[in-house]
Amino acid sequence: KTVPNAILFGNRMEVDEGLTERDSLELATKLASDNVLATNFIGQGYYGTLMPTVIQRNILENPGWYTAYTPYQAEISQGRLEMLLNFQQMIIDLTGMDISNASLLDEPTACAEAMMMAKRANRKNKSNKFLIDSNTNIQTITILQTRAKPLGIELVVEDIQNNDFSDCFAALLQSPGANGEVRDLTSDIAKAKDNGVLTIVACDVLALALIKTPAEMGADIAVGNSQRFGVPMGFGGPHAAYLATRDEFKRMVPGRIIGVSQDVLGNPAMRMSLQTREQHIRRDKATSNICTAQVLLAVLAAAYGVYHGAAGLKKIASKVHAKASNLAASLSVAGFELAATQFFDTITIKTDKAQDLFTSAQKMGINIRLLNDAQLSMSVDETTTKAQLLALLSVFSIDKLLESDAALSVDMMRTTEYLTHPVFSLYHSETEMMRYLKRLENKDIALNHSMIALGSCTMKLNAATQMYPISLPGFSKLHPYAPEDQTQGYQQLFKDLEHALCEVTGYDAVSLQPNAGSQGEFAGLLAIHSYHQSRGDHDRNICLIPSSAHGTNPASAVMAGMKVVIVKCDEAGNIDINDLKTKVEKHEDKLAAIMVTYPSTHGVFEVEIKNICDIIHNAGGQVYLDGANLNAMVGVTRMGEFGADVSHINLHKTFAIPHGGGGPGMGPIGVKSHLAPFLPGDPLDKDSNAVSAAMYGSASILPISWSYIKLLGKYGMQRSTEVAIVSANYIADALKDSFPILYRGDQGMVAHECIIDIRPLKVQSDISEEDIAKRLMDYGFHSPTMSFPVAGTLMIEPTESESKREIDRFITAMISIHDEIQKVISGEWDKDNNPLKNAPHTAHEMAGEWNYPYTRQEALYPVRTLVANKYFPPVKRIDNVYG
Repeated sequence: KTVPNAILFGNRMEVDEGLTERDSLELATKLASDNVLATNFIGQGYYGTLMPTVIQRNILENPGWYTAYTPYQAEISQGRLEMLLNFQQMIIDLTGMDISNASLLDEPTACAEAMMMAKRANRKNKSNKFLIDSNTNIQTITILQTRAKPLGIELVVEDIQNNDFSDCFAALLQSPGANGEVRDLTSDIAKAKDNGVLTIVACDVLALALIKTPAEMGADIAVGNSQRFGVPMGFGGPHAAYLATRDEFKRMVPGRIIGVSQDVLGNPAMRMSLQTREQHIRRDKATSNICTAQVLLAVLAAAYGVYHGAAGLKKIASKVHAKASNLAASLSVAGFELAATQFFDTITIKTDKAQDLFTSAQKMGINIRLLNDAQLSMSVDETTTKAQLLALLSVFSIDKLLESDAALSVDMMRTTEYLTHPVFSLYHSETEMMRYLKRLENKDIALNHSMIALGSCTMKLNAATQMYPISLPGFSKLHPYAPEDQTQGYQQLFKDLEHALCEVTGYDAVSLQPNAGSQGEFAGLLAIHSYHQSRGDHDRNICLIPSSAHGTNPASAVMAGMKVVIVKCDEAGNIDINDLKTKVEKHEDKLAAIMVTYPSTHGVFEVEIKNICDIIHNAGGQVYLDGANLNAMVGVTRMGEFGADVSHINLHKTFAIPHGGGGPGMGPIGVKSHLAPFLPGDPLDKDSNAVSAAMYGSASILPISWSYIKLLGKYGMQRSTEVAIVSANYIADALKDSFPILYRGDQGMVAHECIIDIRPLKVQSDISEEDIAKRLMDYGFHSPTMSFPVAGTLMIEPTESESKREIDRFITAMISIHDEIQKVISGEWDKDNNPLKNAPHTAHEMAGEWNYPYTRQEALYPVRTLVANKYFPPVKRIDNVYG
């Protein structure tokens, strides 16, 4: 009755039956051990780190941090908002800029976001060229090429010192350069500014503890990666990138920004700021398509900064630089020519024996970087030991490590202070740090407290057995550019996962590279674009998108160089077939694709989905099916079999990667065979259409989804889908007499989520969906999704992970809130001064003077089940008028 018969294919997945937890852990451990942890000197944006165990245990391995959702509900997110504010302040201090965002996906995509930001900010400059210094990491150049091409931006890669900046709108410089060179960029940046060119500097965040800041050198935007702050390389990720800039550009910054506001009582409170820039509001006019970022990784990096403080970071950076200086001196005395005499952590030597030395190093279990036939590069980090340096020198027939003065000149050394806020000096002992992290954790609601019924988000259990492998050294410590023969465990895991995802979706090929759903959308649309180009259909650039679509859809289409045309939805919430046919007929010769979510964002299985696919295909277009709601289809139907050509798969929804408070996520794409040649390739190949800095994106979290599939197997995954659908229909049936269910399928059923309509009650009572969301906090619940896809509604998705007991607790809370609204309607409670309008209520209010016309019991303990596990929000409702 829920899934249309036309697409009810049954369980055709060729996936093994589920393993026991013990067997799954043993197999994961075996795969991790099959990876070879050679001594690593590759660098190139990825470095060995030492994560303090107090941070590993209390954040990385703590569900109170990793199961939380993006902090849209600020009152119950103050802990992670504070840590994200710490991250922003840390980046602001280190770069010298005025404002920073709260993370991006990786350094190359941050550079791409900065390029587009500069294009918007520098409208007076009519050039369409973007200048890149040739001393920039190749993966950055590759991603910039991928992002620039659909938008008609021409990349010019050359030695920036020889450029007069006469024909470009912005320029990217890297500090230190790809070969390790550190130089003062002030004169280059001044020359660019004289020509009306904006400048972007990609910075090493640890080097900034010692060297001049990009702001001091006059840069407009600073970007980089915070991986060096205690986050493992993880074969490519996830890591939190950053973008910082001057105040004048703050409304053009991509990604989320955390700001300090106040609650309705005037107390300081944090919230996400300047959200009108973002895709969920601006859609095709957004500053970026980014949604899920890397919040958990930003939290880890910020905690590293808090724990070490300014003196600690400087000490770590100085030790790294000393190792590099000693290595350089030893090589130089032995007769090797240095490519640069000023450096931070990376040494490049010139030698006609580069290939032979590179091969010799590999045979000794040492990874270095071969730049070309005449240059070798070596990078050190905080994990590098004296014994490892001696082993490296033995490759060059050197048997002694010399000690040397610092290689950085005085005029390149940093003189400005950083990390001066008290938070960076209070928590340097494990005891204090542990308690600080616990205080922050206690401020928030995560899945370890209660059900989070966010529609379109699939907040399912992130099981401990699934999470365990990410801490295994064989997965966490591998460099993404390590030789393939050292990565066989990962290669087998990728093969297993790609096969399983093909079986789940009915697609023929999968790319694991996109490191967020938004990047999966972009990669999928690029594949469609490339397919049309290969067939000579150069004019196909129209992308049809239903009005109910998630904001990333139109934003991604614009990034892929497409023009968005909106298709209406009918009163039942389905795509309006007549309007679709009209739009297809109008744009038939230029139709590239349709982006459709299934089940729809309205929470129903549209019966016309096969017809929709046929209409698009008959007009020469391709069907992009957004996989956000895949949790409703696993083992029941397969999009690749009912007409879709490409989808992204949110591993942080359907396949158990935790949301982390706003990332990490993963958005692999599945495609039919005709699109397979156009999947993202190697980021070290400039013409590969890569969308991430690493071939397998955020590889170190893929073992979570691999474990999920291994544990559940063919029938367990199907059962998960069935229970998710049953649970959503159970909630819809239980709430229908209190709140109208806005959309149902033609058989009266919902899919894996349901939308309740608050608008009729609001007309009677002036109680809004926001009031209900805040009141749910008093009941100990995170609100369902507010006003998406329809304003004035709440969208509820229970997932298969929640017990009937927990679902009943939620239902009881919602019915109780409905009864409270009736008291407002009847006049028993004042229309403006009642528990809903005043929600949430804090412990401070309970202990203080009570000035409300209702009792403490009514405000704080409206149902009996709250007594045993009461949650108190740390602040009152955020004052939206204040901002």
